[in-house]
Amino acid sequence: QVQLQESGGGLVQAGGSLRLSCAASGSIFSINAMGWYRQAPGKQRELVAAITTGGSTNYANSVKGRFSISRDNAKNTVYLQMNSLKPEDTAVYYCNADVYISRRLRSNYWGQGTQVTVSS
Repeated sequence: QVQLQESGGGLVQAGGSLRLSCAASGSIFSINAMGWYRQAPGKQRELVAAITTGGSTNYANSVKGRFSISRDNAKNTVYLQMNSLKPEDTAVYYCNADVYISRRLRSNYWGQGTQVTVSS
């Protein structure tokens, strides 16, 4: 099985920065992509940012220019650098990994979520 370990969430003032980390471990054949989702109270879960092993990235419009996603493939770790944080960024952030368990079997795994709170 695959486990995702998240770190870096917390409380920060508006305009500040946080860096989230997520390390994948376990029985992994390969990883196609890793990313971050978030869900605020009363809102739908949304994709924040994602990155493939090859380095292609995708961002939500609301975070473009402020957030940056990166990967360390050797460590199976994804990072989310969050700058110029706004109160509307407050949410539970979930790490996701799109994993190949074998050459043909593909599955998604989720972290437990980490709270990010931005005060005004």
